[in-house]
Amino acid sequence: MDDGEFAFIERLAERLPDRPEGQVGVGDDCAVLEGNRLIATDLLVEGVHFRSAWANPAGIGWKALAVNLSDLAAMGGTPESAVVAVALPPDRPGLADELLAGLLACADRFACPLVGGDTSAGPELFLAVTVTGHAERPVLRSGAAPGETVLVTGPLGAASAALEQLEAGDDAPDAGALHRPLPRIDEGLAAATAGATAMLDLSDGLAVDLPRIARASGVGIALDRVPVADGASEGQAVGGGDDYELCFTAPDPDRARAAFTEAGLREPIAIGVTTADGGVTFGGQPLEGGWEHRLR
Repeated sequence: MDDGEFAFIERLAERLPDRPEGQVGVGDDCAVLEGNRLIATDLLVEGVHFRSAWANPAGIGWKALAVNLSDLAAMGGTPESAVVAVALPPDRPGLADELLAGLLACADRFACPLVGGDTSAGPELFLAVTVTGHAERPVLRSGAAPGETVLVTGPLGAASAALEQLEAGDDAPDAGALHRPLPRIDEGLAAATAGATAMLDLSDGLAVDLPRIARASGVGIALDRVPVADGASEGQAVGGGDDYELCFTAPDPDRARAAFTEAGLREPIAIGVTTADGGVTFGGQPLEGGWEHRLR
């Protein structure tokens, strides 16, 4: 049996009951409940998603909420509330308050009040955040059609570049993208308003996330460029994770650009087109790379 995260999610989806019409369960960035209510949850684990030697507790708290808000953004949603569960090592006094400071700073920045949660002692630091939100029109991964433009909300690879520097024992002066990502909530709203047909956030890397749109929508994707962040390589932009930029498809890219400009946002960047052929390619070659958890 495949021990990868993605294969497990497929097995999970097969065993869960179908949702009522208009609702969405496993397979998108958020679940969609009655009345277009959104809910998402994410778990951050010491040594897997962060290392306390590199990231301060306030930054860890910020990121724990931000990555969940990014899932709301990927559906074209707005936040409503959040709860957090934390397991804290007993030998780190003051850690809980510092984590809370980061959580509250992110909650205030993106208008998502923290309304409750749970705490426990544990051998390592774990944070599990659940967010709720709402979307006028949830944008799923499954709505793309051939002949549409594929766009991203910004350059990629900055977080991956910072991580490689830290793992090599070097300083990473531009590690903000890694430690304090900015969920693209306003960009998600603009894309939805402009008629985006499919959308997700690039948390696992372009090479992993783009095929999710292709499979869900039954289309191929042909990339002709990948925007690379300053200080990053093309390989990091393609295969690195933790970017939290949004990727979406649009039948009218000019309308999308106009919606972003009207909202005072940086214009999205066109990177390719959807096709009737299966598969995802970059410059005619299969797109490879990205991040996957191994499960035992």
